[in-house]
Amino acid sequence: MISYKDLREWMDQAGKIGELKVIDGADPHLEVGTMVQIDGKNEGPALLFSRLKGYSDTFRVLTNSMANIRSFNLTFGLPIENTIQKSVETLKGKAAEWAEKAKSFPAKVVDSGPILENVEEGDAVDLSKFPVPMWHEEDGGEYIGTGVGIVTRDPDTGQVNIGTYRVQRHNKNTVGFYISPGKHGRMHRDKYFERGQPCPVAMIFGWDPMSFALSASEIPHGIFELDYLGAARGEPVPVVKGKVTGLPFPADAEIVVEGFSSPTDVMLEGPFGEWTGYYASSARKEPFLKVAALYYRNKPVLLGCPPSKGLYADQGFFRSVWRSALLYNEIERAGIPEVKGVWCPPFGGARLFNIVSIRQSYPGHATEAGHIASQTRAGAYLGKYVVVVDEDINPYDMDDVMWAISTRSDPLETDFIKRAWSGPLDPRIRKPTDNFHNSHAIIYAVKPYEWYKEFPVTSVATEGLRKGVFSKWEKHFDGRWKII
Repeated sequence: MISYKDLREWMDQAGKIGELKVIDGADPHLEVGTMVQIDGKNEGPALLFSRLKGYSDTFRVLTNSMANIRSFNLTFGLPIENTIQKSVETLKGKAAEWAEKAKSFPAKVVDSGPILENVEEGDAVDLSKFPVPMWHEEDGGEYIGTGVGIVTRDPDTGQVNIGTYRVQRHNKNTVGFYISPGKHGRMHRDKYFERGQPCPVAMIFGWDPMSFALSASEIPHGIFELDYLGAARGEPVPVVKGKVTGLPFPADAEIVVEGFSSPTDVMLEGPFGEWTGYYASSARKEPFLKVAALYYRNKPVLLGCPPSKGLYADQGFFRSVWRSALLYNEIERAGIPEVKGVWCPPFGGARLFNIVSIRQSYPGHATEAGHIASQTRAGAYLGKYVVVVDEDINPYDMDDVMWAISTRSDPLETDFIKRAWSGPLDPRIRKPTDNFHNSHAIIYAVKPYEWYKEFPVTSVATEGLRKGVFSKWEKHFDGRWKII
């Protein structure tokens, strides 16, 4: 059960379970970003940076909000001690349930809320007061939007979307934002620009981690992320409408800006260290937002989530767990039976390398599962590899997966999908180019279906035998035995 209503309640609960560490006096120039990476790699607690060097102590930054399974479970309302596997299996069912119930929990428009405690408009807008870290050494500037939600509206349908796209602070009242082709926010913005119209935009720079996680993932098309969140909470999310754009944003958010993005005006944006672990594209001219109104709470908290490679990335852990659940759900909803597990590991940024475990039930079952996993909404963007394994292989154990690849796959039987969905963040695509396709490989690390029962028997002790021996003798090894 999700028992918090906003970021501050979440921080209180994280502190009570030992998953929040307050850091005083850190330097926002590279030191904070490096601490985020080290903490992420160690699956550490959330970090609340206070009294940052050069800034007022009334402004704070929170990072690493879901860097381990305990803080992730807190965020998604799951039992704190759930394993990764248990959380993925639970959430794949929740994902379908929340999508179905979202229409019953539409966001509720209210007239007031904590986000309206401070309001600046026009020339009074000043973003320079916020402690925005220089996250990576080669970044082209300070990125205020990493744990961000960008609100846009489809001019044709009126459908509102919140997505996560990087935002660079250019000056006191201007921010640039890059959106990859194919993302909903990009499609909305393109529609306005094609008509020669400015695009209304709101940006949420501080909010609770689950709201951010939903913004950064593939919620089914046509469902407003805050309606989905309402279904998860079991009550509508209170929102206020911006006085400039009319776009909705959470009434209990920490920091929000709004304004219009011009179809003709651009500024140099980037480079920025991305979730692939590279500066995959150089600085280029991109649209920007001239901030017309700024809203923020007293003592606001900026939510940071700077990307990097693998678990060095702030989002490395949580995105693997949540996207695994989403992909699991999409595979099952596509009609694939006997799916036993799905894992999108952090080393692939939860996109580049995905594993699906099945109990083979008919000829072509593995082929069907592999192709579906490769081309669903959660699995397609920038994907590279899908590995299909049998049910006796633990998809969450890369040693087990690589053993299956080494002993059960035939390289010649690998399937390839050409001209799949990629984008400028793909480091393997040489720039400049207008061709943002890539290829996907589907590796079948399964016993051949036609002689499945004849496949050599595994020589490792059965799980039951291992558990029995472990429980009998583990105490003699002074904690050295940890894996069964």
